[in-house]
Amino acid sequence: MTKNFATRAATFAAGLLLSTVALANETAGLQQAGTDLDDKASLQRGAQLFMNNCSGCHSLKYLRYARIGEDLDLTEDEVQQNLNLNGGKIGDHVISPMTEQMGKAAFGKAPPDLSVIARVRGSDWIYTYLKSFYLDESRPVGWNNKLFANASMPNPLWEMQGLQQPVYGKKTATGEMPVEGFTISQPGTQTPEQFDQTVRDITAFLEYAGEPAAIKRQGIGVWAVLFLAFFTFIAYLLKKEYWRDVH
Repeated sequence: MTKNFATRAATFAAGLLLSTVALANETAGLQQAGTDLDDKASLQRGAQLFMNNCSGCHSLKYLRYARIGEDLDLTEDEVQQNLNLNGGKIGDHVISPMTEQMGKAAFGKAPPDLSVIARVRGSDWIYTYLKSFYLDESRPVGWNNKLFANASMPNPLWEMQGLQQPVYGKKTATGEMPVEGFTISQPGTQTPEQFDQTVRDITAFLEYAGEPAAIKRQGIGVWAVLFLAFFTFIAYLLKKEYWRDVH
């Protein structure tokens, strides 16, 4: 029995170590997104950027247009004109017009739903991923990604970012040449600083989409902390009054 316990413990420790190493490798080199869910202007820009550049392939099936309007302080007309590009109703979910069959035909696999991508990957991962596309003629769609190698999708933001060419490092023992950086072979319509803000806005919107209640929860949290501080002060005064004549 002791031997079996030791074996299980060793197996658990090994699995924990592998998970830790895998997580460290995945998060290594990530750029900080710097998102702020209290910045409604950023969320509004991110929503419009996502709808214009991403929603043609990717859905947000757990989010309704009406909820976006309510949370981001947008009127129904603003949502319908600027965000609901599929012409549906305000109460509809954000569903891409691309079917699974269309996605497989175009990219080899259906584009995933992005409702909870920020909760799964994290905001820094999304931010870095959107900035890490580069031209690669060996790939079916002509693009690759430094963070997520052999990604099936092209760069949806290339017109704003420009065309990135990879800068390769030294060849490894396995014969691979890692991508260490990028050069811009054709400038985009935005400066690097402007593009950083564009990606930050999209990332913030996807962070919001993963947990819409986070906006209100953060606001409620401030009042909850203030209430607890006030209650603690009242309890302290009550304690002093109660024990004042007790010796």
